Amino acid sequence: MELKDFLEKMDTGEEIEAGSEYHLFMHSLSQEALRITAEMNNAYRTPDELTVLMKELTGQKVLEGFGLFPPFYTDCGKNIRFGKNVFVNSGCRFQDQGGIRIGDNALIGHNAVLATLNHDPDPEKRANLIPSPIVIGKNVWLGANVTVLPGVTIGDGAIVAAGAVVTKDVPPNTVAAGVPAKVLHPVQPV
Repeated sequence: MELKDFLEKMDTGEEIEAGSEYHLFMHSLSQEALRITAEMNNAYRTPDELTVLMKELTGQKVLEGFGLFPPFYTDCGKNIRFGKNVFVNSGCRFQDQGGIRIGDNALIGHNAVLATLNHDPDPEKRANLIPSPIVIGKNVWLGANVTVLPGVTIGDGAIVAAGAVVTKDVPPNTVAAGVPAKVLHPVQPV
């Protein structure tokens, strides 16, 4: 299987059957991601070295202004797209098989978890996976320890408070907080 075929399948949102060709390919990508993230995380790397490793991990050009404070974890890597001037703080975990798109000037706080896979709720098919993308808009700020669940879009300019669990879309230019996250008010300039 080619990476292109895998990504096209993930982008359909169709259930991935456990043990299928797609599922096995996903596991091979995980091994590559584990190798690359070990290189990122287990020794000091300059910003330029981290950018090179992120390019290898994602298979995509990393745009200007990208910043990363390791450690960083992912179990795929190939379905992440970063905009310009994105900063990812330490301890983040991206489960990106379903697709993660991060807009320009986004700030991702410490220990954020972006999860794009669900399991089938039927106990007989529980090992099957259901991919669904996460879209983080431009100028978004995710606080520390935020968790974003599959299928969520966070609109441009939004702020998600530390510790929030985002289960539904967050409109642009709003502040969301809580478990589950709820929109509190519009973003208010200082």
